[in-house]
Amino acid sequence: AMADPSSFASPACCLTRHLYLRCRADFGARALRGTVALTARAEREGLRCLVLDTRDVQVFKVTVNGQDAQFAFGEKHSFKGTPLEITFPNELRRGQEAIVEISFESSPQSSALQWFTPVQTSGKKHPFLFSQCQATHCRAIFPCQDTPAVKLTYYAEISVPKELVALMSANRDGEAPDPEDSTRKIYRFSQNVPIPCYLFALVVGALESRKIGPRTLVWAEKELVDKSAYEFSEAEAMLKTAEDLAGPYVWGQYDLLVLPPSFPYGGMENPCLTFVTPTLLVSIAVIKVIAHEISHSWTGNLVTNKTWEHFWLNEGHTVYLERRIGGRLFGEQFRHFQALGGWRELQNTINTLGDKNPVTNLVINLDEVDPDVAYSSVPYEKGFALLFYLEQLLGGPDVFIGFLKAYVQQFAYKSIVTEDWKNFLYSYFKDKVDVLDKVDWNSWFHAPGMPPVKPTYDMTLSNACVALSQRWIQAKESDLGSFSSADLKEMSSHQLIEFLALLLLEAPLPLSHVQRMQEVYDFNAINNSEIRFRWLCLCIRSKWEEAIPLALKMATDQGRMKFTRPLFRDLYSFDKSRDLAVKTFLEHRASMHPVTSMLVGKDLKQDQ
Repeated sequence: AMADPSSFASPACCLTRHLYLRCRADFGARALRGTVALTARAEREGLRCLVLDTRDVQVFKVTVNGQDAQFAFGEKHSFKGTPLEITFPNELRRGQEAIVEISFESSPQSSALQWFTPVQTSGKKHPFLFSQCQATHCRAIFPCQDTPAVKLTYYAEISVPKELVALMSANRDGEAPDPEDSTRKIYRFSQNVPIPCYLFALVVGALESRKIGPRTLVWAEKELVDKSAYEFSEAEAMLKTAEDLAGPYVWGQYDLLVLPPSFPYGGMENPCLTFVTPTLLVSIAVIKVIAHEISHSWTGNLVTNKTWEHFWLNEGHTVYLERRIGGRLFGEQFRHFQALGGWRELQNTINTLGDKNPVTNLVINLDEVDPDVAYSSVPYEKGFALLFYLEQLLGGPDVFIGFLKAYVQQFAYKSIVTEDWKNFLYSYFKDKVDVLDKVDWNSWFHAPGMPPVKPTYDMTLSNACVALSQRWIQAKESDLGSFSSADLKEMSSHQLIEFLALLLLEAPLPLSHVQRMQEVYDFNAINNSEIRFRWLCLCIRSKWEEAIPLALKMATDQGRMKFTRPLFRDLYSFDKSRDLAVKTFLEHRASMHPVTSMLVGKDLKQDQ
């Protein structure tokens, strides 16, 4: 079996199959403390030890089947953390199970957790906590085999102040007063579908819910819950479409949770409880993100990449399903429009990273590379492009969805690598092996830069965006009077985003052009986060000083890395805003999400 370069665990020797967590969230100490009991099974004879991943976690005591066990920390690695080596009192036979119980406490600096004071929340009265474990941060909460090669079920009991609510990536299993502390309450959770550790999730806050479908509640702070319920009302329709495309939904509940604005991603597919950014509440992308997270219930959560080097298996298939859902809801031309937008997003990413950069390979090498640093749109959009290309090669969307459904069935509850996927593709399309053999697999998987082939795209909805962007690119000073607000009359928000994205792929426009664009289109008045983000990047690249405070405000009012990192990078590249960008980052660093703060720090050359 291939080892996972991002983990110290050896699942080939010993496999953790179930986890029972009992802990309390201590907002004063900013720590989770308690016990985690792992059910471990020996995978070979005479097993004497178990190695777990940890990062900045204290361990006080370990027992194996109730007997005290010796444990020691290994050498600390710069980003992988520190291996925890547990010695069993008695050796295990192959197939024998033991319960390994660990008393632990997380660090206030845990990279998995963000703690908020009441002032940082919408309601201003109560503190808030959320976790983000993908890719390798579960080990920063409690010791575990933190590799997606291992899947386990879990049960959890979480003690929190009684005025707060705890939620997890699991089905809710009741609540009761904490027998040890009358000011607290214990919430119980059960996850009976085996999941990788990166899908472990916890949130604690003054949360309220609204029912928006037979299996869906929306959770948010009181101030946002009604708006959220309204914005996410399509969830059940999308779930039904996804089931039709990919097979039955096995997770029971599908709830949505709106997090504070510092949440670093658009969404996170935690099972039973998708986490989403509040930037979606002022965004056209709400359908796209929810369709994406719903799709992960099959590709990612059911069929999982075995290591983060094969992350495209999670994301490429999920983007493919997300766009199939969009095609069902808004038509095939819309699906092609989104697909072409994805190709341009890939061009944009490769322009930023460089077309010789090994992290632009579809299958990457993570030896001594932090998965958070390697993260980009490549696994999403190069992965999607490969599947879209194969769909066109193998007989169209109806034929290809048959493959996707069979693939999910074949590998459900397992973790796989690219080779497994490719072998299954060849066996499913055994009558089309000659067609498959013409694919340049080596370039698709192992070459950096843009893919070797570009799929075919229906241009109907794209043409207007291309035409308007070309008018601006080719306009001389004397042509600026020819633009007017009427230019945008026939364009959807999706097309506006694409128009701006096309301009961002080109050399910066002259300052006079973006000033005229503001005069006629008044983009500054648009709150839609996807449009605002691209517009402000365009202004900063054209060196418009008046946009500096607006860009800094957007970069710090929310913390979604898709917006925050490029805004800070462009501000840093502009001599007039570089010092202010660094100063603003340093002022906000303490209240930023730990991963965002680490990555923006690298971008701004402030990493300690």
